[in-house]
Amino acid sequence: MAYSIVKVPAGGAKITIKDGKLQVPNNPIIPFVEGDGTGRDIWRTSTRAFDATVQKAYGGRRKIHWMEVYAGEKSFKMFNTWLPEETVQAFTEFLVGIKGMEGAIAAESVTYDFARLMEGTKEVRCSEFGDAVIKHMDD
Repeated sequence: MAYSIVKVPAGGAKITIKDGKLQVPNNPIIPFVEGDGTGRDIWRTSTRAFDATVQKAYGGRRKIHWMEVYAGEKSFKMFNTWLPEETVQAFTEFLVGIKGMEGAIAAESVTYDFARLMEGTKEVRCSEFGDAVIKHMDD
């Protein structure tokens, strides 16, 4: 698929399935949704930890190519939509990704920041939003 808002990283390759098993190349492209608020800080730290772990485990033979996709407040501010179709398509096409928040948003269980921007949502505490994110990680 051609993307207009998602930038597919050069040098990376898709994870595929063969005979029911994931086939992970040495340079997998992994989509991610950067969190809002403190989530950005956590994500920057997380990617450094992931990258260092892969480097140590594989001695430089493997490298993750991170591909940002959009959901939530950042997406709304940039594209006037909470969950662009390209984000859904990227998770479908690239098979493996780091997500969770967009499922909670789609289920309309959101914190105050989202609730004040979205009509018809159920406002929940931050811990409940965290629980909703975890619940939707496998969606």
